[in-house]
Parts: sequence; C-alpha cells; structure tokens
Amino acid sequence: MTPSDLPAVLSVQQRCYPPSMNETAIAISDRLACAPDFAWVALLDETPAAYLMTYPSTTGKVTPLGGAFDIPKNPDCLYFHDLAVCPTASGKGLGAALVRHALASSRWRTAALVCVQDARRFWMQQGFTDIETLEAQQAAHLATYPGTARYMLRRLD
Repeated sequence: MTPSDLPAVLSVQQRCYPPSMNETAIAISDRLACAPDFAWVALLDETPAAYLMTYPSTTGKVTPLGGAFDIPKNPDCLYFHDLAVCPTASGKGLGAALVRHALASSRWRTAALVCVQDARRFWMQQGFTDIETLEAQQAAHLATYPGTARYMLRRLD
C-alpha cells in the first residue's frame, strides 16, 4: 500500500463497514506512515479492491477501535488491524491471498487480530482461533468494538 492508494482504500472501507467503524483519511495515512512495510492492497481488474493493514505488536495486546498503532520495541506478533474486501470482489479470494502474503512475510511466531462483523468463520479458515482470556485492560479495549468482537490468535511455528 502506498499513499496514492488512500482514496481507493477509503472507498473499500466505506463499502465494508458501518460509519461508526470507518477511519479517517488522516488515521489511515498515519497508520501507513507508522508501518509502511506491513500494509498491502489487492487489485481486481487493475483497481484496488481489497486491503490489509498489519503491524508488529505484542501477543495479547488489543488495539482499541480508533486507537493508534503502538509498535513495541520487542514485538512478538503480527497484529492484523484491518482487512477489507469490496463487496463486488467478494468470493474471489483476495482476502485470503492478502492474509497468506502477510503471514509469509511475518518473522514472528504468532499473528493476532480482533474479529468483527461475523467474520469468525473466515478467520478460522485462515488458522486463527478464539482466545477467551485477556487481561482486564485488553478486554476493555476489545469492548470498544461494536457487536460481538473476538480476539483471535494463530501460531505460526
């Protein structure tokens, strides 16, 4: 992902999420600047139709909705912040391809995410499992997401 992809990323985001979950152009730009090597877009007919933003983090740490990327000095985990696939590209494998690419690029032994919008089945197909127990502060961060949000983890070793 590059800054020139921002308009397309915003368009995909608006098609995938309710307004309460949409991040501003400034927030996405800041996230990209913070972790530029950990964000990708997938093209369909030469047009960005899906994106994935990840960043180095710590296992068990949940980024609250709207929270800034906080990259630790010694990360042990690849945190999947946001995966979105335009509805017109649904079923074409773009989301799974982005996940495979990110995992293949990871140098850590775990990957983690917050699952929203009934995407649990997709994430389980990618090898992630629910983590039921979180520290109190991290559980509070998880509660900032609407609906049933789950913290999920995948071991990569």
